[in-house]
Amino acid sequence: MKKKEETKELYCDVVIAGCGVSGLYTALHLPRNWKVVMLSKEDLESCDSMLAQGGICVLRNPEDYDSYFEDTMKAGHYENRRESVDIMIRESRPVIDRLLQYGVRFDKDSEGNLRYTREGAHSCPRICYHKDITGKEITTALLSQVRKLPNVAIMEYTMMTDLLTLNGQCTGLAAQTQTGEKLKIYAEDVVLATGGIGGLYAHSTNYPLLTGDACRIADKHGVALEHMDYVQIHPTCLYSKKPGRNFLISESARGEGAIIFNHKRERFVDELLPRDVVTQAILKEMEQEGVEHEWLSFEQVPPEVVREHFPNIQQRCQEEGYDILKEPIPIVPAQHYFMGGIHVDSYSATTMEHLYAVGETSCNGVHGRNRLASNSLLESLVFSRRAAMHIQEKRKERKQYESNYHAACS
Repeated sequence: MKKKEETKELYCDVVIAGCGVSGLYTALHLPRNWKVVMLSKEDLESCDSMLAQGGICVLRNPEDYDSYFEDTMKAGHYENRRESVDIMIRESRPVIDRLLQYGVRFDKDSEGNLRYTREGAHSCPRICYHKDITGKEITTALLSQVRKLPNVAIMEYTMMTDLLTLNGQCTGLAAQTQTGEKLKIYAEDVVLATGGIGGLYAHSTNYPLLTGDACRIADKHGVALEHMDYVQIHPTCLYSKKPGRNFLISESARGEGAIIFNHKRERFVDELLPRDVVTQAILKEMEQEGVEHEWLSFEQVPPEVVREHFPNIQQRCQEEGYDILKEPIPIVPAQHYFMGGIHVDSYSATTMEHLYAVGETSCNGVHGRNRLASNSLLESLVFSRRAAMHIQEKRKERKQYESNYHAACS
C-alpha cells in the first residue's frame, strides 16, 4: 500500500506569492512584528521587474497633473479607471522619494537634480531612470531592504499551486518546492504578485516562468477577473532567430531620438505615438514589404547619450553583431505587458475576503486598454503599498469589532 504523501504546514500573518517590485514593496510596508512569507517561483533574479529598462514616471510638479492624466487616459483609449489614475499620479512623488531613501541610484545632473527622460505618448519628460536598467536597479534595492527584515522569510523555487479557502474566504496558499515537497501556508491575508502572462507566448519580452498562475487559480475559485484580452505588444524588440526571450529595446531610445524605418530607409510612423499604434504600423509595414523585421536607428541620438543612457542595450546589440553607433538594428514587435488580470479595487483587494492582488497580475484599471510607457513600475509600487496599508486597517477594524463585541457581551 502506497504511503500517503505528507504536506508540511506553515503559519504566518501574510503570505506573498511573488518577489518582484510589487511583492517586495508590499512586504516593506507591513508591520515589522508580523511574520511574512514570500514565495519565488524560481530564483530571485528571474522576475520581470528586473527587466524594466525605460524608467518610472513621476508627477514633476502640480502643473503637470492634467497633461500626465490625459497622457495616461489617451494611451489607454479612455478605458482607464479614472480614480486609479488619479491615485497613481498623486502618490508618485512619495514613491520616488522612498526609492531614493532605499538607495535607488536614479540618474542625476551635475547639480544633483533628477534627470528625466521621455517616452512614447508622453507630452513631456517625466520619467526617472537609471541608465537602461531601471527595473534591475529598483528591484535590487528593494530586495536588499527586504533581506534586512528578520520578520520576512523568502522561499525560492517554491511555486503557488492553489488558494486555501474556508467559507468563501482566503486562508492561505498551497505551494510546492523544487524537490516536490507540498506546503500549506496559512495566513490571515494573502497577496498575489506573480506577474504577467508572457510565458504563454512564443515571442515575449517576459521570462518564460510568467504563465498567469494567479489568474488561473483565482478564476478556479470564482474570484473576478477583468480585461483578460488586454495584452500589450511592445513595438521594438531586437529581432533574432535565436530561441528564448525577446530582448527589449527601451521606448526611451525613441524618446531620446531613435527613429524607425523600413527596408527602403523610409520613416513610416511617428515614433512617439502610443505603443499599440506604433506596433500596428510596424506590423503593417512588415506585411507590405514581406519581411520579418523593420529597423531602428540611433543615428540621431548623440553618442554620449547612447553610452550613458543605453549601455546595456549597446552591449547586448554588440553581442548580436550590431554596433548601434554605426548601424541600425533589426526590430520586431513582441508580447510585453498584460493590462488585464485579477479585478481589484483601489486598495488592491479582490472579490474574495483576505485576498489581494498587486502588480501585473492585478487589474486596477490604471492602464485601460494600453499601458502608457513607464507607468508599470509606478502603478505596482503605489498599489502594493495601498494593499499593505489596507491589510493593516482591516485588521484593526476586526480587532476593534471583536473588542466591542466582547465588551457588549460581558
